[in-house]
Amino acid sequence: MPGANYPMPGGGYGGYGGHPGYSGYGGYPMYGRLGKPENIGTQILLSILTFGLYGVYWAYKCHEEIKVHTGEGVGGALGAVIYFFVGIVTLFLLPIEIEKMYHRDGRQSPVSAATAFWSLLFVIPWYVKCQQALNDYWISKGAPPA
Repeated sequence: MPGANYPMPGGGYGGYGGHPGYSGYGGYPMYGRLGKPENIGTQILLSILTFGLYGVYWAYKCHEEIKVHTGEGVGGALGAVIYFFVGIVTLFLLPIEIEKMYHRDGRQSPVSAATAFWSLLFVIPWYVKCQQALNDYWISKGAPPA
C-alpha cells in the first residue's frame, strides 16, 4: 500500500510508490518510511504567521523524517530542542544530515554544511535550499509531490 511503512522480506521497509527498501546485504542500506515533500511557500507563510514558531515544528519534522528513513541523525525531538535553544547549530546540522542521506544513496547532495553560510546573508535561501533538497530526495524515491 503506498505510504505504508511495512517490513520487507530480508529486512528493510516498503514505502511510497512501492519503494522496496534494501535487505542490507551486499552493502545496500536499509531504508525506512519516506518523508513528505512540503510546499515551500506555505511553510514560509506559516513561519511568518506564527512569528517563527512553525520553525520549531519544521526542524522536528525534518530531523525526524531523516532519522526514520535512514536510522541516522539526531531525530525530531532533539532536532527541535537544538533549533529552539541554539538555532545556529541547526543551520549546519540539518544540511549535514541531508548530505549524508544523499551520499548514502550514492548521489551528490545539493546542500552541505557550507549551505549554512547562506543564513549569514538571508535565512530564506538557506531554508529553501534545505527544503528543496528534502523534497527532491523524497520525490526521487517515489513520494507524491507537494
